[in-house]
Amino acid sequence: MINLQFYDPSGALKIMHQHAPRLDTLAGKKIGILSNGQWQAYRMLPLLKQLIEADFPDATVIGDDQFPQGTSIIGQAATVQMVKDSGVDAVIIGNAA
Repeated sequence: MINLQFYDPSGALKIMHQHAPRLDTLAGKKIGILSNGQWQAYRMLPLLKQLIEADFPDATVIGDDQFPQGTSIIGQAATVQMVKDSGVDAVIIGNAA
């Protein structure tokens, strides 16, 4: 009988930071939107802002045009601090390409 062993080549990642807990609701919350500037973000993210505001009229949404944009910029310490200083309860980061 032949005995074969298989190894998972994907490896494992050590979790260094947990994700922030999800909000129970967006009602009454302040939400920031960051754009990575990928394909069609200029159309999708403003639409997302409109949809959130329509579904949660008491939510405040800070649009992507209020923060620096671009994949190489949104992860920088200055942008992170700007988002923190804005007092948002949550951040939506997009758009996937």
